[in-house]
Amino acid sequence: MLIAANCTLAPVNHNYSDKTTSIREQGFAPSKGGIVVDDDVWIGSNCTILDGAHIGKGVVIAAGSVVTGNIPPYTIYGGQPAKFLKKR
Repeated sequence: MLIAANCTLAPVNHNYSDKTTSIREQGFAPSKGGIVVDDDVWIGSNCTILDGAHIGKGVVIAAGSVVTGNIPPYTIYGGQPAKFLKKR
């Protein structure tokens, strides 16, 4: 796996639904499964990978992308949110 500079992997989410309590005091929401990154993956610079993301084998994530879900193997994704660009 290659991860370029300035990437963020954020496997947690904050609770924020109770308007009478500050977000800081509401703690964390249940996990969506963490983050899974398979073998032979390249994550470009300034990407954000969020809780529940699964990046398949051989994937390339374009610089500046936000990954929120499942990325199939041997594909190239990019954007905010990341969308399919082409197959490798």
